[in-house]
Amino acid sequence: MRTAARRLLVGALLLGSGAAAQEAGRRPELAYQLTEGQNINVFVRKGPSAAHMLLRNGSDPRILVAFPAGNSGVGLWFQPVAAPATWTLDAPPQPLTLEDGKGRPLHGVRAVATVAAPRLQVKEAVLSNVRYLRDYQAIAKYPPEVAAKAVASADGLTWARDRLDGAPGYLLRLRVLEGRVEDGAIVAPTNGRIRLEIIAATGDPPLTGLAEGELLNERAAPNPAARNALRFLSYREKFLAGSWRFNTYFGRDTLMSVRLLMPALRPAAIEAGLNSVLARLNAAGEVAHEEGIGEFAIMERRRASERGNAPDLDYFMVDDDYMLAPVAASYLLDRSPREQARAYLARSIPSETGQGGTVRVGEAMVRNLRFVVAQAQPFADRPEWSRLIAFKPGRPAGQWRDSHEGVGGGRYAYDVNAVFVPAALDAARRMLAAGLLDPYLTDADRAALGQAASAAQVWRTRAPALFRVSHPAAAATPAIRGYARTLGVPAEPGLQALGRGPLTFHAIALDERGRPVPIIHSDESFDLLFGEPSAADLDTYVGAMMRPFPAGLMTPIGLLVANPALAGDALQAQFTPAQYHGAVVWSWQQALLAAGLERQLERRDLPAATRARLERAQAELWRAIESARAVANSELWSWAYAQGRYQVVPFGAGRKDVDESNAAQLWSTVYLAVQPPGATTLPEKR
Repeated sequence: MRTAARRLLVGALLLGSGAAAQEAGRRPELAYQLTEGQNINVFVRKGPSAAHMLLRNGSDPRILVAFPAGNSGVGLWFQPVAAPATWTLDAPPQPLTLEDGKGRPLHGVRAVATVAAPRLQVKEAVLSNVRYLRDYQAIAKYPPEVAAKAVASADGLTWARDRLDGAPGYLLRLRVLEGRVEDGAIVAPTNGRIRLEIIAATGDPPLTGLAEGELLNERAAPNPAARNALRFLSYREKFLAGSWRFNTYFGRDTLMSVRLLMPALRPAAIEAGLNSVLARLNAAGEVAHEEGIGEFAIMERRRASERGNAPDLDYFMVDDDYMLAPVAASYLLDRSPREQARAYLARSIPSETGQGGTVRVGEAMVRNLRFVVAQAQPFADRPEWSRLIAFKPGRPAGQWRDSHEGVGGGRYAYDVNAVFVPAALDAARRMLAAGLLDPYLTDADRAALGQAASAAQVWRTRAPALFRVSHPAAAATPAIRGYARTLGVPAEPGLQALGRGPLTFHAIALDERGRPVPIIHSDESFDLLFGEPSAADLDTYVGAMMRPFPAGLMTPIGLLVANPALAGDALQAQFTPAQYHGAVVWSWQQALLAAGLERQLERRDLPAATRARLERAQAELWRAIESARAVANSELWSWAYAQGRYQVVPFGAGRKDVDESNAAQLWSTVYLAVQPPGATTLPEKR
């Protein structure tokens, strides 16, 4: 290991000459910076170099650089410091290409930063796939096989190693410009400030960035922050879910982002997103949730006594299986000329399942529809709760709330069963009727898809009722008051809005015995975007979401994604403002509701009273969105109630927060297309 590190160091020292120095001096095609809580985040992309550098302030300082290439990264954690450390970026990251000790290219960045701290004692360095950096950040563990030792020199510290399979690996080099290296620590001069040159690089294969002209059309909102984040996360091979923690493909994130961004995306970008999902379908037609690539894939295959670095694809989620069809139908039937849709379906794309070869888009689409219809048929034949779509055995999650607590221990998620299954069946019906899939259908396929319309009707009318929860005001009021006291928030605004009527909502899920898990949630928004609820249902369920927290979900700084006021003490403890899917605000969920409200208001069959309620909800939601615009491109945020008002708190800034959010999140960029009432968007064909 030490010999390999020295060889890589020799290569790194080539930085000062030739092509590497020239590349480092060129202006990046994308460069921007933002600060969230205690994290300074800097993003840069040029050619084969793309990186997100994070400098952590506070009592637990760290340096972390994440690369879209291979979802790889390098991280350096320091021991806690007595006085909070404060970073200053003197020279922002510049792209560079250098050689390792074997003459192979590494792509990365160089930056110069100063930290106000008398001494930084190295705690641990992790150079590998970002999944292992995430593990170390969360539980202080990573596989010993990927360990890298520091090589000290007179002016700095270097960590470097090859990838486990011998391919070009990873480099982190700190050159001390002001201060000194002493016993594995970096010590400040008398002014108490350490100045460092930071070089970080990866040998994993780079991705091909989508240029701005390929990505957005003229209708996209002029939002520089969202445009920057989307550009950093958008590549011809795939869209990345979020940085720094999820710089790779996620099926659900891609599909929902493509659907919400669709009015602002160019066809090439929409097709890049759909292609990435279709290319990763398994033989049954299921959508891959997440891909494990690079060194993570190598490790997983070794643990299974296999060789190679083929992607490790996770098919354990169930919601994305039923998202693909309605999103694809929205593009093929509502936004594309017929011949353009036919040409797209006939195109061949590389398979990304590790099997090699290519697949035609239309064939892959039929494979997914075949799966959807087969899975939906049991409930269509006999609509009982036990025949709903359940999470897979042994998995605590199966939809977007994919933390352990996500749906409160439920097994049958509301959004999957009440919204996505009928939406997928309806999409199958529409595509079959349009004739777009004819070249790819067998007689058996036509017969199966021919049942989609009747199956969709059963699911749409029978599944939602299984999730209905209704509490009389006399029972709901004391529970809401008690919950409000535990959080230190006022209960009266929500109770006044509730009045004397019952508190009625759809449960977030059913448990293993078919009993509703009584958590008020934001997933009703999916039905607004993908379904056509009755006027009575719109009045009831939009009203439940928009009621002021803690009787509903609405706060002045955003729509919360969960409210466990009626769920009892045990679940309330799992859905706090410090939980990833607790009483927190997710940016894209607000955009989802905004897009759903706009879609419902396009209808011509709604009573005037219902339309007026939706318009009031729309106005209130957009006021909340605008109030937290500074963090809108973040993954999520928490809150505090102080001085008589709700205040935004970056998620991950609090000691009790279970994790930190991504500074760039794919589905938080959707406000480029989801715009306030009156803004111009591309019309949908009807």
